[in-house]
Amino acid sequence: MVKTMTKKALAVMAAGILACGLTACQSAGTDAAQTVETTAGQPQESTAMAAEKTEADTDQGTETNGQEAQETDSQEAEDTVSGSSLVVYFSWSGNTRNVAEEIGKQTGADVFELVPATPYSEDYDTVLEEAQDEQSQKARPEISDVIDGFENYDVIYLGYPNWWGDMPMIIYSFLDDYDLSGKTIIPFCTSGGSGFSGSLNAIRSLEPEATLLEGLSLGSSQASNPSDAVSNWLDTNGIEP
Repeated sequence: MVKTMTKKALAVMAAGILACGLTACQSAGTDAAQTVETTAGQPQESTAMAAEKTEADTDQGTETNGQEAQETDSQEAEDTVSGSSLVVYFSWSGNTRNVAEEIGKQTGADVFELVPATPYSEDYDTVLEEAQDEQSQKARPEISDVIDGFENYDVIYLGYPNWWGDMPMIIYSFLDDYDLSGKTIIPFCTSGGSGFSGSLNAIRSLEPEATLLEGLSLGSSQASNPSDAVSNWLDTNGIEP
């Protein structure tokens, strides 16, 4: 009897010890699983944060580089207008001439008028027909005189009236005859309200190696007294009169 009870007691004790051992193992396994999950999650979060920081740094770097590029372009523009200057223009009615002479007055630049070897008609309606005929034929009217020492000028103020939505063809003659590579072109135009039309793109196409700065477009009434407009325009381009 005593032996039977002793065996039962030992069995109960053994079962208790086994249960405790299983509980401890289960707890350890749960802790281990939680540890692995947390550790696996940390690198992912860290990677995402690092990627976000890298992207932010990249954006900041791009913005800084863009700002430096703008400052460089501005500095280059200032450098290009620091050399000797020449105002080259064609005028039929006198409006463009007024603006050209004002630019020369305020900048101290030399002034050269493009005069066709074969003069245009003095009649308004007739000259419109002549201009249209030249455009359709892509004519290159001969310029009556040459510009001495053109290679010594760094900045060219180029002026013309808007004829039929384009430059007069004598301006094309000038651009064909003279090499403006490496020079700065600063255009100005007079018109009845149509401005430059597509002429700036034409200049860029014909002179791809030149620098083209912001142009000045004036109507007829403004062209008759262009002093303030010219002054403001020169200031916009960073040119001190």
